[in-house]
Amino acid sequence: MANRTGGQILVDQLLIHGATDAFCVPGESYLAVLDALHDASMKVTICRAEGGACMMAEAAGKLTGQPGICFVTRGPGATNASPGIHIADQDSTPLILFVGQIERGMREREAFQELDYRAVFGTMTKWATEIDDAARIPEIISRAFHVATSGRPGPVVIALPEDVLTDMADVADAEPYQVTEQHPSPVQMDDLARRFAAAKSPIAILGGSRWSPETIAQFQAFAERFDLPVAVSFRRQMLFPADHPNFAGDLGIGPNPKLLARIKESDLVLLIGGRLSEMPSQSYTLFGIPNPGRPLVHVHPDPEELGRVYRPTHAINASPAGFCAALAAIEPPKAPAWTGASATAHESYIAWSEQPAPVPGAFHPGEMVRWLRSQLPDDAIMCNGAGNYATWVHRFHRFNKFATQLAPTCGSMGYGVPAAIGAKRIFPERTVVAFAGDGCFLMNGQDFATAVQYDLPVIVVVVDNGMYGTIRMHQEREYPGRVSATTLKNPDFAAYAKAFGGHGERVETTAEFAPAFERAVKSGKPAIIHCLLDPEAITPAKSLSTIRAEAFAVKGKH
Repeated sequence: MANRTGGQILVDQLLIHGATDAFCVPGESYLAVLDALHDASMKVTICRAEGGACMMAEAAGKLTGQPGICFVTRGPGATNASPGIHIADQDSTPLILFVGQIERGMREREAFQELDYRAVFGTMTKWATEIDDAARIPEIISRAFHVATSGRPGPVVIALPEDVLTDMADVADAEPYQVTEQHPSPVQMDDLARRFAAAKSPIAILGGSRWSPETIAQFQAFAERFDLPVAVSFRRQMLFPADHPNFAGDLGIGPNPKLLARIKESDLVLLIGGRLSEMPSQSYTLFGIPNPGRPLVHVHPDPEELGRVYRPTHAINASPAGFCAALAAIEPPKAPAWTGASATAHESYIAWSEQPAPVPGAFHPGEMVRWLRSQLPDDAIMCNGAGNYATWVHRFHRFNKFATQLAPTCGSMGYGVPAAIGAKRIFPERTVVAFAGDGCFLMNGQDFATAVQYDLPVIVVVVDNGMYGTIRMHQEREYPGRVSATTLKNPDFAAYAKAFGGHGERVETTAEFAPAFERAVKSGKPAIIHCLLDPEAITPAKSLSTIRAEAFAVKGKH
């Protein structure tokens, strides 16, 4: 051991715990950390806005299961990063946000950019704290890694007073953190086997985080042995291969009605890892609360989630890894009453995701997604933020490998572009495609400059219908014909890409998309493909005029 600055101690701890990447917007409040990073082996990605930086770190956490690392400065830097914290909170993603802070002796004077970070972030993190002593940095960072990854993963915020980072301390490093897996008991697995033996129409729903390719393979083998239909939760489509004969579909926004009917008619629902929050539960209508209305076996790594909303018939406090490893020990019934159910469920999913219905206008986003599905490698990472444009991606793309989907379950706009950049920084060898609406793109579009700076050839597909489409859809449904505050006048996004030093294309028809995408790939540059969508093409099933007419018909009856 030797005397080190607080900044050096902190960076040394990150390396010990396996961190390889940090995303940041620099600030004078943590210059000592930036100086320590100068000689460290970590890759540092300089971003253009704190919200984008935090979303890049969240994307890294989502893809790897290791805490994403982000550094921002105090006050506005931290509050600008808060959307990424909220995503990590609702999406159960391990993330550590470090915030530069005023010197300790200036506290409670409302010094320049002063905030109480425990109070500001306390309701959207697993832990928010401030380091008072450089000698405690190894302890605090070790705890942060354990908290971010344990139970239900989530974000941690650590404030770093400027003088703590320059203080010298002679302190031992912590040992590398370890994730604690929770395992079900043999009694619980025997009970599960008995429930399957008595069931006539079981189904599994996978969700949440803490999954891995090995865990998914274990559950896949179980599903095959039991001939069990398997669904996935909202924006968790990478948790089970879509082309697998047991796959039944996803519980997204506007899901397959036949999948909903299958779940409602089931006499045994095995929910693993997920919470069945508002979106996958169809606004909490799929199950009763607190009594689900049908047998529910809920497996979750956080005991506080079990019984929080739904009172399960059988609650199992276990991580996906611990639970799926134990599934090999139970045997299926000799003649399951549900034989053939998975094939029927998969056929229904294939039909639902295969043929997009016609939409108004010359550009069809469903056909675009179908073409991409046939061209992209299985390990391509697909990213999106929030907006109606994403419904075509979720319905018509088929996710067949783990760590291929980056989409916020909390519905945060502006996520797709920074998520794609974070993914490409972590996995430079993989194809990364981001989808964004015109409103969604401009919430973090400035970080396209980050992709150019680091030569990260992500491809961003901007679907432009000249409005905040999701809000317009709801507006027409609730207040038909009274358009207010949803119309947008947009720039030329292809020219925008070129101005940053990237590749830009403009697409007005479906036929133009494939050659434009191929030219974007061939350019080897970060690219934006600006696709013009008819405003009437608002969902895969209905036009805006249809929604308006239906609303007028309903309003006229009252």
